[in-house]
Amino acid sequence: MSVRIRLARYGVKKKPYYRIVVASKNAPRDGKFLELVGTYDPLKKPAEVTLKQDRVKEWLEKGATPSATVKNILEKEGFFTNTANA
Repeated sequence: MSVRIRLARYGVKKKPYYRIVVASKNAPRDGKFLELVGTYDPLKKPAEVTLKQDRVKEWLEKGATPSATVKNILEKEGFFTNTANA
């Protein structure tokens, strides 16, 4: 079973609010998930992100792959630092 870290949409029409979840690759977007690891609110300026950093690191170490959007969020939060240029 491949696992992804991705967004699940909540909120109402025109006012999205996202949960960052760990889910099976085959599960629907807003369906069953394994664990809630954070939230993302794009309507606040700047966008508000809360993460359980220890849980995100653990899932990444176990081989979970983040979606493109979640990867961008994690990069902004400092998860993927580029050590090649150091």
